[in-house]
Amino acid sequence: MKDQIIEQTTTFVRSELGEDATGHDWFHVDRVRRTAFHICMQEKAGDPFIIEMAALLHDIPDEKLNDSAEAGKNKLDLFLQSISLSEETQNAIVQIIDSISYKGGRSTELKTIEAKIVQDADRLDAIGAIGIARTFAYGGKKGQPIYNPNLNVREEMSLEEYRRGKSTSIHHFYEKLLKLKDLLNTGTAKVMAEKRHQMMEYFLEQFYLEWDGQDR
Repeated sequence: MKDQIIEQTTTFVRSELGEDATGHDWFHVDRVRRTAFHICMQEKAGDPFIIEMAALLHDIPDEKLNDSAEAGKNKLDLFLQSISLSEETQNAIVQIIDSISYKGGRSTELKTIEAKIVQDADRLDAIGAIGIARTFAYGGKKGQPIYNPNLNVREEMSLEEYRRGKSTSIHHFYEKLLKLKDLLNTGTAKVMAEKRHQMMEYFLEQFYLEWDGQDR
């Protein structure tokens, strides 16, 4: 039964996000799923089924990918009601999805190890080489410039400002991505993050050399 539900969920997510061009496509979801499963096995903690389901569905209600937060929530709820899951399991999945978003840096208490694992997997996909690529894909889709040195890095932001305020793809590294390494929950994820974090630092160092014409 669980294998059938995973298959149904995979088909649903691929149909919803398969053509996304913001870095939240099916391949992102599948990487998060596989990374979450790896962390689960390494940590020997959490319910693998709930972790996999939450990882698969974590971007379905995202307001960035829907007309509104309410529309996204309704989409997730309707799908969960269409499959054979107990109310307890549905609630566990929704609770994870509701709590793991970055939301401008405001922390939400994670109540379960499953939520911590899925959040770690999602955040790991936001850093490193893949994270760099996703940052510019999302920035381009939003119409943000690559970089503008006249803009300041935003430190304290409301959710509205984080979502819609003026920024650049390079500023996003300082406003979010470089902070993620220190916000991870599990030992496994923290080890995985080190090399990815260094990759971003190397990238930024080279970016500024080229921006200033000093890489000759």
